[in-house]
Amino acid sequence: MLNADALIALVAPENTRDGSDVEPRRLQLVQEAGRPSMERMLSGDLPWVGCHYPTPALAQDAGMTLEQFEEFLYGSVLIDWDAERERMTRIKEQFDAADEVRIVGTGTDLRLSLRGRTGRIDAGGANMPGGEVFFSPVEDSAEGTIEFAEFPGVYAGREVNGIRFRFAAGEIVEASASSNEDFLIETLDTDAGARRLGELGIGCNPGITRHMKNAAFDEKIDGTVHLAIGKGFPELGGTNDSIIHWDIVKDLRQDGRLELDGRVVQSCGEWLT
Repeated sequence: MLNADALIALVAPENTRDGSDVEPRRLQLVQEAGRPSMERMLSGDLPWVGCHYPTPALAQDAGMTLEQFEEFLYGSVLIDWDAERERMTRIKEQFDAADEVRIVGTGTDLRLSLRGRTGRIDAGGANMPGGEVFFSPVEDSAEGTIEFAEFPGVYAGREVNGIRFRFAAGEIVEASASSNEDFLIETLDTDAGARRLGELGIGCNPGITRHMKNAAFDEKIDGTVHLAIGKGFPELGGTNDSIIHWDIVKDLRQDGRLELDGRVVQSCGEWLT
């Protein structure tokens, strides 16, 4: 990884819960050992592309037959990326021009700042399927509460339901979950940066319409947002450092909204501008 000129990653797990019996502390040591590789990828120094290959394990997690999952996967990848890039560019420009983002939804009222930060469009680039606009928020800006009531957070082979965070001055000061709460807390205590945000992402892929317990797809669901605790993106101005980068998805399609500097720009998953 440190000497490669480029990386092509094909992800085809036989069991998506491999490693779930490993103690969190041992997982953290593995992640720490892999930090130089992760930093090289996140810095943009290493050209890479990664995608999933349909396997029975991924289909089972998604609640589909293998044939259904194949069609779903190809439908999320084989779309008009030029048209999607144009649409996401308009979304990015609105967020680039804003200072404050407010996320409102079930159990959620969270504000964070993008002042001085610009986003990036993923339109079928490194991470396949693409379909998001993402930022590294100002590290000390998150204030309020977010409840991930709709979908579980999946990380390191664990499934954590009912995640709820309260932020103050950018830091998670209260955290709870309805399942695997001990694992959640241990992950947040991995290092100083694990309790701060490294990413705000806006899902935009029209081919992904349902949750699959797979963050590579779920974070792209059109009408959702996701927050990643931990490592930020230096090329987007992010300074938060951590060996953790855990994307957790919030569904806004039922009763949620996004505001930019007090102006509602998305309601129930539909863009208003």
